[in-house]
Amino acid sequence: MNNLESEAYKKAAKRVKAKKEFYNHLATFVVMGVFFFLLNAVTAWGSWWFYWPMLGWGIGILFHYIDVFGIPGVEQVNDSDWEEKAIQEELRKMGYSGKEKSFGKSEEEDYLDLKEMKKEKASRGRTRWDEDELV
Repeated sequence: MNNLESEAYKKAAKRVKAKKEFYNHLATFVVMGVFFFLLNAVTAWGSWWFYWPMLGWGIGILFHYIDVFGIPGVEQVNDSDWEEKAIQEELRKMGYSGKEKSFGKSEEEDYLDLKEMKKEKASRGRTRWDEDELV
């Protein structure tokens, strides 16, 4: 296994472990919810208190779910590859295919473009741009 595959494996193993921990947390929440309900029913029928600890714990479960799976329909920003994905998406929107070696023109190409523009100006006698706009 090469280094890239090894890193991908470690990342996948970490995500699977996080999911397993969430499911264990959820199972414990359900079991304890039943326990609290039965305890409340046996000790103080009619005076319900079991939902208060379950409400607090449920909020913790919600945050744990968001940490592991994210908010449904919303891309996770805390993903370590999120910034790279966002950059690639912006480049795609701008029309870069990713096959170019450099995204900008070199200084020599810029200079040549400027020379061509000056030649065009001289041949026409007038310009479609102001001299102030040239950098």
